[in-house]
Amino acid sequence: MQKVARRMRWVAAMGVALVGVGVQAQQTAKDVVNTMLAQERAAQAHRDNYMYVAEERSERTGEHMWTERIAETPSGRVRFLLKEDGQPLPPDRAGKERGRLAEDAAHPEAFVKREQAQKDDETHARQMLELLPKAFILENMKEQNGDWRIDFRPDPNYSPSGMEERVLHGMSGWMLINQRQMRLHHIEGRLPADLSIGFGLVSVKAGSNFETTKAAFDGDWRTVRVISDIRGKAALFKSISRNQDVTRGEFKRVENTLSVPQAVEMVER
Repeated sequence: MQKVARRMRWVAAMGVALVGVGVQAQQTAKDVVNTMLAQERAAQAHRDNYMYVAEERSERTGEHMWTERIAETPSGRVRFLLKEDGQPLPPDRAGKERGRLAEDAAHPEAFVKREQAQKDDETHARQMLELLPKAFILENMKEQNGDWRIDFRPDPNYSPSGMEERVLHGMSGWMLINQRQMRLHHIEGRLPADLSIGFGLVSVKAGSNFETTKAAFDGDWRTVRVISDIRGKAALFKSISRNQDVTRGEFKRVENTLSVPQAVEMVER
């Protein structure tokens, strides 16, 4: 009887395993992306704050490589410039940087207003993620080193609204989604051909691209690399561009209630 019981338990276990394999086999790329989006939204709603070091070359930095220590607060990111192009700041400029931070600490309401006016890179990344299941054809899903790799290309049946959405919808690319935690690991897209918007009032050049990479730290997934290179022209020959190359590391968790003055003291220390 014991042998029969063990045999029945083994058959039942095999049945459950086979059902699991069948469910996994039936998962579509859209299912996986929708699950990832739900995980990303939940994580954003319960996001912890960190201090970290970033290296950035962008329009904001005047195309120089800035090394900054950054502390996240509920009001925004407090930044302290440490180096430019690998060199420590000269004394006069370092003094101005500390003076700027002292102003932020003394008048945090001005800091909050300035931060709210800036649309950061991760906002654009979230916009792209939300577009994926409704505006793109998701295909060629396969396993790759513990991730799901999924290709995406524009769905011709979707009508984008607004300039940013039209630019994003024109891109094709691929993403990696961590299989165990169903979190975004990497995504990149590229515009394969010139894109004209508004009867030629705005044009975006072929080859414009973006790339975002995340990694797990202390159970959280943090953005560790952001690259964007969007090139084009608007009416009256005004150029439009969004060029950025950012690398982040040395993450340390900070209090989620960190105030602007506390963050200033932390980044200077």
